Amino acid sequence: MAYVEGSHHVTLSVGGAQEDVDFHVKVLGLRFIKRTVLFDGSLPIYHLYYSNANGDPSSVVTTFPWAQAGFYGKRGTNQAREVLLSIPHDSMDYWYRRLTEHDVEVTNFERFGQRRLAFRHPSGIEYVFVGNSGDERVGHPGYGVPPECAIHGIHGVGVHVATPDRMVEFADESFFSQGRLTEEGDVAALQIGNAKYGNHLELTVNRKDDQGTWSYGAGTYHHFAWNVDTLGNQAEVKFDIEGRGYTDISELKDRKYFMSVYVRTPGGALFELAVTHENGGWTCDESPQELGKRFQLPEQFENRREEILSRLEPIEI
Repeated sequence: MAYVEGSHHVTLSVGGAQEDVDFHVKVLGLRFIKRTVLFDGSLPIYHLYYSNANGDPSSVVTTFPWAQAGFYGKRGTNQAREVLLSIPHDSMDYWYRRLTEHDVEVTNFERFGQRRLAFRHPSGIEYVFVGNSGDERVGHPGYGVPPECAIHGIHGVGVHVATPDRMVEFADESFFSQGRLTEEGDVAALQIGNAKYGNHLELTVNRKDDQGTWSYGAGTYHHFAWNVDTLGNQAEVKFDIEGRGYTDISELKDRKYFMSVYVRTPGGALFELAVTHENGGWTCDESPQELGKRFQLPEQFENRREEILSRLEPIEI
């Protein structure tokens, strides 16, 4: 029987490469685990990866810095919007102070009876810290972040939709919702798949904004990836989704570290079905101690290494 295990990673279109590294590594304390390039198209654009201590599926944030190519997006409705990250409940005060000290504007607010922190990436993408107890994923204590305060990983994804019923319908009938819908004002939340954490889908009713960008463009969310565990299960999930009539779905794509299929949801957000296969994973081209140290390219691009590097913004970790 087909299933979704939980989340796998989130991918964003950001602005500059160095400001992105500084934000995720020096401010949020995440571990820099991979620098490579976008596999699609002909433009040489970085693909940068950040994670918790162990690089767990459900902990990875990846980015494409599109400002260098002059591609800018527009945040709007019918689009994934918020990066929801899980932190220890009792670290909220610490993170409020740390973000403020790094000149990041941060706002306290309450949702579903719990305090949260809202702030933005330098490119404008919306981030939210959500407190969780019992999250066993190990945070990375980078740049002075205490281990007891470090980010566990992904909490979920916030999607803005003009017609939330269609997205709930998709989740319930075709995308392995646990079937428990929680509502508060204009926001509805549900959980996807089997995982205990990292699998929250939050839908915000948004009929005011124009349609957001679906293509690559700095300042926008590109896709949210779900962990479908095995290649066999990935094929079954794809088959089932297509069988329900959602045929805006891609063929299998080899991303070197994982295998991917993409589906455009009725709420506009692009979802990925990802599998970290036996020949992939973060250590397929670097040792665990050396992750992120060397610029990695897939074999088909190796003969263009010097050309590609010459076109990319230099970054310092």
